[in-house]
Amino acid sequence: MGLLQVDVVTAERRVYAGEVSAIVAPLTNGQVTILPRHAPLLAALAAGEVRLMRPGQEDLELAVGGGFMEVRDDKVIVLADSAERADEIDIERAQRARQQAEQLLKQKLSDVDFARAEAALRRSLARLKVAERVRARGRRSPSE
Repeated sequence: MGLLQVDVVTAERRVYAGEVSAIVAPLTNGQVTILPRHAPLLAALAAGEVRLMRPGQEDLELAVGGGFMEVRDDKVIVLADSAERADEIDIERAQRARQQAEQLLKQKLSDVDFARAEAALRRSLARLKVAERVRARGRRSPSE
C-alpha cells in the first residue's frame, strides 16, 4: 500500500509536511478517513482533531479550528483556519477560552454572537482533547 503526501497549512505557517499512511479529519458533515488511492475530494473541515498516521512513528494529532481539505492523486492539503500540535497547546489558556465561551453561551446573544461563541467553544474543546490525550499517552509506562 502506498502513502499520502500531506501538507497542513494555516495563513501563518506550515504545521506539517510529510508522508502518512492515513489521515482522519473532522468534516462539517462527519468524520472522514483518507487512505491512499482515495477518490478526489474537496470538503469543509469542522473544528476538531486531525490525526496523521505516520508509518513507523506515533500518530500526530493536531487541533484544527476549521478550514478546507483537498484530496487528489494521493496528496492531501489541509488549509486550516488554525492548527496546533499537541505540544504547542497551552492547556490553561484553552481551559480559560472554554470557560469564556461557556459563559457567553449562557447570555442572551444575537445569532451571530451565539455562533461565534459556539465556534470558540468547539475550538477550545478540540485543543483540550488533543493536548490531554497526547500528554496522557506520554505518562504511560513503556509496556502499555
